[in-house]
Amino acid sequence: MNKSELISKIAKSAHLSEEDAAQALDVVFTTVKNTLKRGEDVKLFGFGTFYVGKRAARRGVNPRTGDVMKIRACKLPKFRPSVVLKNALK
Repeated sequence: MNKSELISKIAKSAHLSEEDAAQALDVVFTTVKNTLKRGEDVKLFGFGTFYVGKRAARRGVNPRTGDVMKIRACKLPKFRPSVVLKNALK
């Protein structure tokens, strides 16, 4: 399912126009992004938790040249599904 299919499904289920559903979905995405930027978790009961993970600095190898290079540490978004979501997929 892509974003436009999700918007259509939300619009149908919530009896909204597709424009209103798209705007609501964009607000959700923006809110999650801004919350993660602040270093906070987004916990959605029955769905899961979005959180900021940290990747340590490490050495990598350029596959084209074989040169060893340093890869900087970084933060990245991660998702941990809830038990309810995991059980729904069994």
